[in-house]
Amino acid sequence: MDHDRAPVLDALRDFRMRGFVPFSPPGHKQGRRVDSRVLDVLGPGAFAADVVALNGLDDRLLRYGVLREAQELMADAVGADESTFSTCGSSLSVKSAMLAVAGPHDTLLVPRNAHKSVVLGLILSGARPGWVRPRWDTRLRLSHPPGPEEFRAAFARDPEAVGALLVSPTDYGTCSDVRTVAEVCHERDVPLIVDAAWGAHLPFHDRLPQWAMTSGADVGVTSVHKMGMALQQSSVFHLRGDRVDSSLLRQRSDLLDTTSPTSLVYASIDGWRRQMMQHGHSLLEAGMELAGAVRRRCAEVEGLAVADDDFAGPGLAASVDPFKITIDVTGLGVDGYQVADWLYRQRHIAVAVADHRRIVAQFTCADDARTADTLLDGLTAVTVAAPEFPAAPRVEVPSPACLEPETAMRPRDAFFAPAEQVPIDAAAGRVAAEIISPYPPGAPDVVPGDLLSTAVLDYLRSGLAAGMRLPDATDPTLSTVRVVAKG
Repeated sequence: MDHDRAPVLDALRDFRMRGFVPFSPPGHKQGRRVDSRVLDVLGPGAFAADVVALNGLDDRLLRYGVLREAQELMADAVGADESTFSTCGSSLSVKSAMLAVAGPHDTLLVPRNAHKSVVLGLILSGARPGWVRPRWDTRLRLSHPPGPEEFRAAFARDPEAVGALLVSPTDYGTCSDVRTVAEVCHERDVPLIVDAAWGAHLPFHDRLPQWAMTSGADVGVTSVHKMGMALQQSSVFHLRGDRVDSSLLRQRSDLLDTTSPTSLVYASIDGWRRQMMQHGHSLLEAGMELAGAVRRRCAEVEGLAVADDDFAGPGLAASVDPFKITIDVTGLGVDGYQVADWLYRQRHIAVAVADHRRIVAQFTCADDARTADTLLDGLTAVTVAAPEFPAAPRVEVPSPACLEPETAMRPRDAFFAPAEQVPIDAAAGRVAAEIISPYPPGAPDVVPGDLLSTAVLDYLRSGLAAGMRLPDATDPTLSTVRVVAKG
């Protein structure tokens, strides 16, 4: 296929050159009469490129096939049979894939450390989760994606499972052996969905971790805005093989998707695919060299430790994305929340993740020596400032066993059940009716249907006091917890 083409971008250019005068949405009509204060921030180009698909990028019946061709080019680029663009982020794409595989009362194998969007998919579908044990690093207090052994054990517990879901890479860049996990699923002729939201770049360089579509996965979901260079909410779900019906996947997506997608997102996905096919290998090669140099220089800063060096190995992750640099700051006597906040306020540096002991710096092909030096200068400066930080509250991190609670009800049943707010001190032993997830990374520690434990509640309460963000708790102070009502 001709990967020098970018059909959506070409259609946008043609729309402008032909001087179309729309009497249809969007109402700003390519930026006419938009408040100048808005244009000062967003620029006129954003509005000029905001064109609808019908009678805009394409004609009324989509006869030019603009979006279809762009999606076919993407599928060819990443080794999929079909690719579908979404302007609602991978949260929607993951839910669509789950709905295409498992319906009410079906069992779907899901890692316990999956993203919040996966739990919401369970609520929407009514499926029962067959929880897959992550690979817990008890020394560093971190979970990695499960591997084939964990999925075999999960299938033994839930042989009726109609499919499985795997998150790889995680927010920390840790990856699973996707190929072997897919083999375990296909031995039972059930599909594997890979939430590869952090892995859009993986198909374009052979030194990166395994890419879902060329490693046997049936559906792969990517967020092109995360590790690619597309706009926020840019997502693509890819399909390969016939274990998941493509028409069914489109129908399930239609349940959730917008009928007013933005051409800005489509165009940025389309242009990124062309860029990666033309220059991706060299861009990624340079990016990996830069990230490697930063990793080595970080390790030389007293008080900092590059934690991701210890993430892969037997019983841990199968591999680690070199573009994610995870830095343990406990040697400074502080926590990751304090370091992230100081870097943001004092050095205008935003990190991807902060937790009770580390931060994650995400590199992409957009980084260069200047941005790398900015990060390193900020990290050096924080080591000087850290002794003046107030003592960090202790976060009561529970054991892995406590983070794998008993499931008393299906997530959907618990979420929609009559519920009540109870004081957190009275919540242990009750059935959760809400999601509570530290964000980022957004992997819920409380799922509707969980039997709540004192250990998990103490962890969340102590984490909140230390600076953890819990955006989905009904009570943001965590004084009370939403539980299923008795009787």
